[in-house]
Amino acid sequence: MSGHNKWSTIKHKKGAADAKRSKIFTKILKEITIAARLGGGDPGGNPRLRSAMDKARENNMPKDNMERAIKKGTGELEGVNYEEITYEVYGPGGAALIVEVMTDNVNRTVAEMRSILNKHNGNLGKSGAVSWKFDRKGVIEIAREGVNEDALMEAALEVGAEDIKTDDEEIFEVLTAAADLLVVSDALKERKFHVKSSEVQMLPKTTVHITGRDAEVAWKLFSLLDDHDDVQNVWHDFDIDDEELEAIANR
Repeated sequence: MSGHNKWSTIKHKKGAADAKRSKIFTKILKEITIAARLGGGDPGGNPRLRSAMDKARENNMPKDNMERAIKKGTGELEGVNYEEITYEVYGPGGAALIVEVMTDNVNRTVAEMRSILNKHNGNLGKSGAVSWKFDRKGVIEIAREGVNEDALMEAALEVGAEDIKTDDEEIFEVLTAAADLLVVSDALKERKFHVKSSEVQMLPKTTVHITGRDAEVAWKLFSLLDDHDDVQNVWHDFDIDDEELEAIANR
């Protein structure tokens, strides 16, 4: 499993299920709204909206919620005007983070981001400061159960995937170019593979291994950023051994 997903999974084990669900819904609804605002309310002609709606369905979001968010984006209903911002951050132990934000108040969000970073050994970098350490890729999660790895590999490459990661016990990760995500995902569904999720992620080209105090502070920094109401995604290039990460998370 990718580092981002591993950390989120461990972190959310400590939270209430209802609170987690509410936060996920809020983030997805923001994405639907801004996608509809930028590209129109028809998912057939708006890949970003289509991807956001797929994610909403994966999380069992009611159809009415999605439709209202689309109408807010297209102006049919009154809604909040969100602005997208990406922060590039130098973290503890030489690590890097990319924080994707949607906010209706830029000044408030900037102040709150700086406060979190200042307290947890994070420093805000200029545009391009750390993004070069990441690749923007489509990531499709396929349930492992009943799947032949060679058959998946052959099918995925045939429909345009770039690679497959096989190091997780429960899923395969199929990697694509960001622009090819929906095409490859649809093709794999047609071939009867169980697609658990599909989204564009920022994947680190290499990882930075951290331990001890740096690991503790990085965990806290990641958790606070990921939990912030205006933050959509936090991508990072650092890695903590599973046992140490579990111990830190449960303190």
